[in-house]
Amino acid sequence: MIEFQQVIYTYPGQENEPSLKDISITIPEGSFVSILGANGSGKSTLARHINALLTPVKGKVIVCGIDTSHEEQVWEIRRHAGMVFQNPDNQLVAPTVEDDVAFGLENLGLPPRDIEQRMDEAMRDTGVDRLRKQPPHQLSGGEKQRVSLAGIIAMQPQILVMDEATSMLDPAGRREVMKVIGDLHRRHGLTVIQITHHMEEALYGDTVIIMQDGRIVMQGTTREVFQHPERLLNAGLDLPFPVRLRRELQQRGWPLSSSGIDEDELAEEIWTLLSKS
Repeated sequence: MIEFQQVIYTYPGQENEPSLKDISITIPEGSFVSILGANGSGKSTLARHINALLTPVKGKVIVCGIDTSHEEQVWEIRRHAGMVFQNPDNQLVAPTVEDDVAFGLENLGLPPRDIEQRMDEAMRDTGVDRLRKQPPHQLSGGEKQRVSLAGIIAMQPQILVMDEATSMLDPAGRREVMKVIGDLHRRHGLTVIQITHHMEEALYGDTVIIMQDGRIVMQGTTREVFQHPERLLNAGLDLPFPVRLRRELQQRGWPLSSSGIDEDELAEEIWTLLSKS
Protein backbone atom coordinates (compact mmCIF):
# COMPACT_ATOMS: atom_id res chain seq x y z
CA MET A 1 0.00 0.00 0.00
CA ILE A 2 2.87 2.41 0.81
CA GLU A 3 6.38 2.04 -0.52
CA PHE A 4 9.46 4.23 -0.02
CA GLN A 5 12.20 3.51 -2.54
CA GLN A 6 15.62 4.89 -1.51
CA VAL A 7 14.08 8.21 -0.51
CA ILE A 8 16.28 11.21 0.25
CA TYR A 9 14.76 14.53 1.31
CA THR A 10 16.40 17.82 2.22
CA TYR A 11 14.63 20.99 3.29
CA PRO A 12 15.48 24.15 1.33
CA GLY A 13 18.66 25.71 2.67
CA GLN A 14 19.75 22.48 4.37
CA GLU A 15 21.07 20.63 1.33
CA ASN A 16 24.09 19.32 3.24
CA GLU A 17 21.95 17.77 5.99
CA PRO A 18 19.23 15.49 4.57
CA SER A 19 16.25 14.93 6.83
CA LEU A 20 15.63 11.54 5.20
CA LYS A 21 18.61 9.42 4.19
CA ASP A 22 18.04 6.52 1.81
CA ILE A 23 14.71 5.37 3.28
CA SER A 24 13.33 2.11 1.87
CA ILE A 25 10.26 0.57 3.54
CA THR A 26 7.07 -1.17 2.53
CA ILE A 27 3.88 -0.83 4.59
CA PRO A 28 1.26 -3.47 3.75
CA GLU A 29 -2.47 -2.81 3.61
CA GLY A 30 -4.20 -3.07 6.98
CA SER A 31 -1.06 -2.44 9.05
CA PHE A 32 -0.96 -0.34 12.22
CA VAL A 33 2.53 1.15 12.21
CA SER A 34 4.09 3.32 14.92
CA ILE A 35 7.02 5.47 13.80
CA LEU A 36 9.12 6.56 16.75
CA GLY A 37 12.17 8.73 17.12
CA ALA A 38 13.65 11.61 19.08
CA ASN A 39 13.12 15.20 17.94
CA GLY A 40 14.83 15.74 14.60
CA SER A 41 14.91 12.06 13.73
CA GLY A 42 12.88 12.58 10.52
CA LYS A 43 9.67 10.83 11.54
CA SER A 44 7.30 13.71 10.73
CA THR A 45 9.15 14.39 7.49
CA LEU A 46 8.58 10.77 6.53
CA ALA A 47 4.87 11.00 7.40
CA ARG A 48 4.36 14.07 5.22
CA HIS A 49 5.64 12.15 2.21
CA ILE A 50 2.72 9.72 2.50
CA ASN A 51 0.09 12.25 1.43
CA ALA A 52 2.42 14.28 -0.82
CA LEU A 53 2.81 17.29 1.45
CA LEU A 54 6.48 16.66 0.72
CA THR A 55 8.02 14.81 -2.23
CA PRO A 56 11.47 13.19 -2.42
CA VAL A 57 14.56 14.96 -3.70
CA LYS A 58 15.71 11.50 -4.77
CA GLY A 59 13.90 8.17 -4.83
CA LYS A 60 10.18 7.47 -5.00
CA VAL A 61 7.17 7.19 -2.72
CA ILE A 62 4.32 5.05 -4.06
CA VAL A 63 0.92 5.30 -2.32
CA CYS A 64 -1.88 3.00 -3.49
CA GLY A 65 -0.02 2.55 -6.76
CA ILE A 66 0.44 6.29 -7.37
CA ASP A 67 3.84 8.00 -7.55
CA THR A 68 3.56 11.01 -5.21
CA SER A 69 5.83 13.09 -7.45
CA HIS A 70 3.04 13.31 -10.07
CA GLU A 71 1.57 16.71 -9.22
CA GLU A 72 -1.65 16.05 -11.11
CA GLN A 73 -2.35 13.11 -8.77
CA VAL A 74 -1.88 14.95 -5.47
CA TRP A 75 -5.58 15.22 -4.62
CA GLU A 76 -6.17 11.61 -5.57
CA ILE A 77 -3.38 10.60 -3.18
CA ARG A 78 -4.93 12.70 -0.42
CA ARG A 79 -8.27 10.99 -0.94
CA HIS A 80 -6.49 7.70 -0.22
CA ALA A 81 -4.33 9.03 2.63
CA GLY A 82 -5.98 11.26 5.25
CA MET A 83 -3.82 13.09 7.77
CA VAL A 84 -4.54 14.32 11.30
CA PHE A 85 -2.09 16.88 12.65
CA GLN A 86 -0.78 17.90 16.05
CA ASN A 87 -3.04 20.90 16.66
CA PRO A 88 -6.74 20.16 16.03
CA ASP A 89 -7.56 23.91 15.92
CA ASN A 90 -5.70 24.08 12.60
CA GLN A 91 -8.13 21.59 11.03
CA LEU A 92 -11.43 22.94 12.39
CA VAL A 93 -12.99 25.40 9.96
CA ALA A 94 -16.78 25.47 10.47
CA PRO A 95 -19.17 26.94 13.08
CA THR A 96 -20.57 23.58 14.25
CA VAL A 97 -19.23 20.05 14.56
CA GLU A 98 -21.52 18.62 11.88
CA ASP A 99 -20.62 21.41 9.45
CA ASP A 100 -16.94 20.74 10.07
CA VAL A 101 -17.28 17.01 9.42
CA ALA A 102 -19.28 17.74 6.24
CA PHE A 103 -16.79 20.31 4.92
CA GLY A 104 -14.50 17.93 3.01
CA LEU A 105 -17.44 15.96 1.66
CA GLU A 106 -19.03 19.10 0.23
CA ASN A 107 -15.74 19.90 -1.51
CA LEU A 108 -15.92 16.49 -3.17
CA GLY A 109 -19.28 17.49 -4.65
CA LEU A 110 -21.15 14.51 -3.21
CA PRO A 111 -24.96 14.41 -3.25
CA PRO A 112 -26.58 15.70 -0.01
CA ARG A 113 -27.89 12.22 0.88
CA ASP A 114 -24.36 10.73 0.66
CA ILE A 115 -22.92 13.60 2.68
CA GLU A 116 -25.49 13.08 5.44
CA GLN A 117 -24.88 9.32 5.54
CA ARG A 118 -21.08 9.57 5.64
CA MET A 119 -21.20 12.41 8.17
CA ASP A 120 -23.49 10.49 10.54
CA GLU A 121 -21.39 7.33 10.31
CA ALA A 122 -18.10 9.17 10.89
CA MET A 123 -19.46 11.02 13.93
CA ARG A 124 -20.78 7.77 15.42
CA ASP A 125 -17.47 6.00 14.79
CA THR A 126 -15.51 8.74 16.55
CA GLY A 127 -18.02 9.31 19.36
CA VAL A 128 -18.84 12.95 18.56
CA ASP A 129 -22.41 12.53 17.27
CA ARG A 130 -23.79 13.96 20.54
CA LEU A 131 -21.74 17.13 19.89
CA ARG A 132 -23.00 17.76 16.36
CA LYS A 133 -24.60 21.18 17.06
CA GLN A 134 -21.81 22.52 19.26
CA PRO A 135 -19.15 25.02 18.15
CA PRO A 136 -15.80 23.16 17.84
CA HIS A 137 -13.87 25.90 19.66
CA GLN A 138 -15.86 25.18 22.86
CA LEU A 139 -14.81 21.51 23.00
CA SER A 140 -12.02 19.89 25.00
CA GLY A 141 -8.75 19.04 23.28
CA GLY A 142 -9.64 15.37 23.00
CA GLU A 143 -13.08 16.18 21.58
CA LYS A 144 -11.58 18.59 19.05
CA GLN A 145 -9.14 15.94 17.86
CA ARG A 146 -11.96 13.41 17.49
CA VAL A 147 -13.91 15.94 15.40
CA SER A 148 -10.83 16.40 13.18
CA LEU A 149 -10.61 12.63 12.93
CA ALA A 150 -14.30 12.39 12.01
CA GLY A 151 -13.77 14.86 9.16
CA ILE A 152 -10.99 12.67 7.77
CA ILE A 153 -12.85 9.38 8.29
CA ALA A 154 -15.91 10.77 6.48
CA MET A 155 -13.75 11.02 3.35
CA GLN A 156 -13.33 7.21 3.59
CA PRO A 157 -9.54 7.08 3.15
CA GLN A 158 -7.69 3.78 2.97
CA ILE A 159 -4.79 5.20 4.99
CA LEU A 160 -4.86 7.29 8.17
CA VAL A 161 -1.69 9.19 9.11
CA MET A 162 -1.53 10.58 12.65
CA ASP A 163 1.28 13.13 12.87
CA GLU A 164 1.85 13.67 16.61
CA ALA A 165 -1.96 13.91 16.81
CA THR A 166 -2.12 13.36 20.58
CA SER A 167 0.90 15.39 21.66
CA MET A 168 -1.17 18.41 22.80
CA LEU A 169 -3.68 16.33 24.77
CA ASP A 170 -3.75 15.33 28.41
CA PRO A 171 -3.49 11.59 29.26
CA ALA A 172 -7.27 11.13 29.26
CA GLY A 173 -7.58 12.82 25.87
CA ARG A 174 -4.76 10.69 24.44
CA ARG A 175 -6.42 7.50 25.64
CA GLU A 176 -9.81 8.37 24.14
CA VAL A 177 -8.29 9.28 20.75
CA MET A 178 -6.14 6.12 20.66
CA LYS A 179 -9.18 3.99 21.54
CA VAL A 180 -11.09 5.48 18.60
CA ILE A 181 -8.16 4.87 16.24
CA GLY A 182 -7.80 1.28 17.43
CA ASP A 183 -11.52 0.66 16.90
CA LEU A 184 -11.40 2.16 13.38
CA HIS A 185 -8.41 0.02 12.50
CA ARG A 186 -10.10 -3.18 13.64
CA ARG A 187 -13.58 -2.49 12.25
CA HIS A 188 -12.73 -0.91 8.91
CA GLY A 189 -9.31 -2.38 8.12
CA LEU A 190 -7.72 1.08 7.90
CA THR A 191 -3.98 1.23 7.37
CA VAL A 192 -2.79 3.42 10.26
CA ILE A 193 0.56 5.17 10.51
CA GLN A 194 1.07 7.06 13.75
CA ILE A 195 3.98 9.37 14.46
CA THR A 196 4.36 9.71 18.20
CA HIS A 197 6.77 10.32 21.03
CA HIS A 198 4.40 8.79 23.60
CA MET A 199 5.86 5.32 23.84
CA GLU A 200 2.76 3.70 25.36
CA GLU A 201 0.84 4.57 22.17
CA ALA A 202 3.15 2.34 20.15
CA LEU A 203 1.69 -0.66 22.01
CA TYR A 204 -1.60 -0.16 20.10
CA GLY A 205 0.07 -1.07 16.80
CA ASP A 206 1.43 -4.25 15.24
CA THR A 207 4.64 -2.80 13.76
CA VAL A 208 7.24 -0.33 15.04
CA ILE A 209 9.77 1.66 13.02
CA ILE A 210 12.54 3.48 14.90
CA MET A 211 14.19 6.49 13.27
CA GLN A 212 17.39 8.24 14.21
CA ASP A 213 19.19 11.01 12.34
CA GLY A 214 17.04 10.57 9.23
CA ARG A 215 17.53 6.82 8.97
CA ILE A 216 15.56 3.74 9.95
CA VAL A 217 17.67 2.05 12.61
CA MET A 218 15.24 -0.62 13.75
CA GLN A 219 11.94 -2.12 12.64
CA GLY A 220 9.86 -5.18 13.38
CA THR A 221 6.73 -6.27 15.17
CA THR A 222 5.86 -4.30 18.30
CA ARG A 223 6.78 -7.27 20.48
CA GLU A 224 10.13 -7.78 18.74
CA VAL A 225 11.19 -4.15 18.97
CA PHE A 226 10.33 -3.68 22.64
CA GLN A 227 12.33 -6.75 23.61
CA HIS A 228 15.46 -4.65 22.93
CA PRO A 229 15.17 -1.79 25.42
CA GLU A 230 18.86 -0.89 25.26
CA ARG A 231 18.63 -0.17 21.53
CA LEU A 232 15.63 2.08 22.12
CA LEU A 233 17.45 3.98 24.85
CA ASN A 234 20.47 4.38 22.56
CA ALA A 235 18.15 5.94 19.97
CA GLY A 236 17.21 8.63 22.49
CA LEU A 237 13.81 7.12 23.35
CA ASP A 238 12.11 6.34 26.61
CA LEU A 239 10.43 3.00 27.24
CA PRO A 240 6.70 2.30 27.66
CA PHE A 241 5.84 2.03 31.35
CA PRO A 242 5.21 -1.78 31.40
CA VAL A 243 8.48 -2.40 29.51
CA ARG A 244 10.39 -0.06 31.84
CA LEU A 245 8.92 -1.66 34.96
CA ARG A 246 9.64 -5.18 33.68
CA ARG A 247 13.26 -4.20 32.99
CA GLU A 248 13.74 -2.65 36.44
CA LEU A 249 12.24 -5.70 38.19
CA GLN A 250 14.53 -7.99 36.18
CA GLN A 251 17.52 -5.90 37.25
CA ARG A 252 16.43 -6.47 40.88
CA GLY A 253 16.39 -10.21 40.42
CA TRP A 254 12.78 -10.95 39.51
CA PRO A 255 12.71 -13.97 37.14
CA LEU A 256 10.43 -12.34 34.55
CA SER A 257 10.42 -13.26 30.88
CA SER A 258 11.60 -10.76 28.29
CA SER A 259 8.75 -11.38 25.86
CA GLY A 260 5.88 -9.49 27.51
CA ILE A 261 5.26 -5.87 26.59
CA ASP A 262 1.89 -4.83 28.00
CA GLU A 263 0.53 -4.26 31.50
CA ASP A 264 -1.77 -7.31 31.55
CA GLU A 265 1.08 -9.70 30.73
CA LEU A 266 3.31 -8.13 33.36
CA ALA A 267 0.58 -8.20 36.02
CA GLU A 268 -0.12 -11.87 35.32
CA GLU A 269 3.55 -12.82 35.62
CA ILE A 270 3.96 -10.88 38.86
CA TRP A 271 0.82 -12.48 40.28
CA THR A 272 2.09 -15.94 39.35
CA LEU A 273 5.43 -15.33 41.03
CA LEU A 274 3.83 -13.92 44.19
CA SER A 275 1.40 -16.85 44.35
CA LYS A 276 4.26 -19.35 44.16
CA SER A 277 6.20 -17.59 46.88
